[in-house]
Amino acid sequence: MIKFLKQPMMRKVLIALAPIYLFSIWMYGLRVVAAAVVVFICGIATEWLFERKRQGKVSEAVLVSCALFALAFPPKTPLWILAVGIIFAVAMAKGVYGGFGRNIFNPAIAGRAFVYISFAIVLSRAYTGFGNFGIGAVDVLSSATPLAQMRAGAKVPLSSLVFGLRPGALGESMTLLIVLAGVYLILTKTASWKIIVSTLVGGAVTNLILLAVGAAKALPMESLLAGSFLFMSVFMATDPVSAPKRQQSHYVYGALIGATAVLIRTFSAFPEGTSFAILFGNTFANLIDIAVDSLVKKAPAQAKAPAKPEGGA
Repeated sequence: MIKFLKQPMMRKVLIALAPIYLFSIWMYGLRVVAAAVVVFICGIATEWLFERKRQGKVSEAVLVSCALFALAFPPKTPLWILAVGIIFAVAMAKGVYGGFGRNIFNPAIAGRAFVYISFAIVLSRAYTGFGNFGIGAVDVLSSATPLAQMRAGAKVPLSSLVFGLRPGALGESMTLLIVLAGVYLILTKTASWKIIVSTLVGGAVTNLILLAVGAAKALPMESLLAGSFLFMSVFMATDPVSAPKRQQSHYVYGALIGATAVLIRTFSAFPEGTSFAILFGNTFANLIDIAVDSLVKKAPAQAKAPAKPEGGA
């Protein structure tokens, strides 16, 4: 019998994801259910194997990792690839560090990056049409996604980005639902609004600068509503374990992720930069806390320092 560590905060994230799952099922049908079943079974089993030796409980955080991971891939991603990815995520990005609270990288993001690097060609062919529960959907190339169209200079209707009527990963398309989920997570104090806002601002400012200087590969501003940028900003960047612990650090951390994501999107060979940007932010999370702590301690010390007397007497 698997015993779970009760984590109310993680349940709120699952509640926020529920409407996105329902919309995804309407978009792609049973593919979503099959992906979720495989990912949840493999992810929970992997954490249970690690915790069994420690005589610990399986964290409810692994349910969030599984839920996010399943939504991060194209509809026709082979189930065995999803299984390999979530096992890697839970084992190598969490289990080997000692379990919940000790990992330095977001497990779902680490698994996503691993899969996209290892199976890039397969994933590029895993996109399909959408709507009507996936009935009659035909395969489409990754070049049909809004982000790829923008990169090719094509115009993408803003309505298709806001209401999610476009090909893409299972959970990234419905901008409106992601925004509502973000509002819910902020109001319930489940996610840091500082990280969400600073990530969006960091990405927007960087993109504006690239457009202003005339960068050849700069994407239009609506590109921030395409791909996984918004989804990752709300659900992945805000992971409390891999993010900085100081509230003041959240501004720097989010801005770093947003700016890095846009730079990778613009200049690298990878169509998306969000996964690598968050891993980059995770790497520097503790250093950002140390820097902020040093500045906070230095400021009061300077304020208490006695003023030097004027004159020479």
